[in-house]
Amino acid sequence: MERFFFIIVFFYRRDVPNGTCLSLSTDQMFLTEHAYQFILSTIGQSLTEYCPNLTYIYQSKPFTCFTVILKRLTFIAMRSIWKGSIGFGLVNIPIKLYSATQSSTLDFDMLDSRDHARIRFQRVNENTHKEVPYDKIVKGYKLDDDYIIMDEQDFADAAPEKTREIAIESFVDIADVNPMYYETSYYVEPDGKNTKAYALLIKALQESKKAGLARFVLRNNESLCLVHPVDNVMVITKIRFPEEIRSSEEVAAPTKTEVSKKELDMGLALINQYAGKFDLSKFKNEYSNELLNIIKLKSKGKRATIKKMKVAPTKSDDLYDQLMQSLQTKKGA
Repeated sequence: MERFFFIIVFFYRRDVPNGTCLSLSTDQMFLTEHAYQFILSTIGQSLTEYCPNLTYIYQSKPFTCFTVILKRLTFIAMRSIWKGSIGFGLVNIPIKLYSATQSSTLDFDMLDSRDHARIRFQRVNENTHKEVPYDKIVKGYKLDDDYIIMDEQDFADAAPEKTREIAIESFVDIADVNPMYYETSYYVEPDGKNTKAYALLIKALQESKKAGLARFVLRNNESLCLVHPVDNVMVITKIRFPEEIRSSEEVAAPTKTEVSKKELDMGLALINQYAGKFDLSKFKNEYSNELLNIIKLKSKGKRATIKKMKVAPTKSDDLYDQLMQSLQTKKGA
């Protein structure tokens, strides 16, 4: 998929003659019409699924269009973020990790309200107040009154085996994992031609309905994770350590409030009436879509028509009556 990156030769700056190809970091690049049409003909379906309003963005904000396409190309190419192995027993599976998630929110730039110039953040030396080049920045830990400077080898030496191996320590039921522990997920791809051990682990996890509980080091941080199959792909989902979950003791939960059997039965009936299979395909990020619609209208000098929320007051303060009304409303929907 890396072949798609040759498309960047079509990006150029307005103030540079002959469409000279430049670094991707400049904010003055935009797409030529020829390049835009070529990209659509090559990966158009993938792009429009990712960003249905791409044509509008290209016409109104060329650089934003460049950013959107670049993000999608990065996803298509799916460069691995970690290489190592999964180990269970004496079996060792060389793997690559790829990010399995992406944001669906809109990207906003911070601007100066006076002239709409973009706000830039710089890494500044607090003593000299001058910007520090990235290659001159090091990591340090403050111990007593002094900083102890760390390099990449120090981080690797802390747990050399965990920086290269995801060692499965036990197999557990995913249903036993509190959702509060979940963080983010990564796709796992076998690294090499011998994929039998990878296929075996997936099949065994599917048959046993278990997940491997393991730990590894990613970006200088040790993480717990679950190794589990999704369809026919192995997935690693990072989970939190117990000390990262705050105690609920300070939450004022109504532990002594009495609930009658009649109210409980009605509550269970309401849950059953709304029960269904876990299907996220019907859910979309509607807020971002509405926000983009407002942006499009404002670009034309118009204001969006906002639907006012209608608060439907309940006819009774009694919990049982409210539950009953809820059931009847659902039936009539």
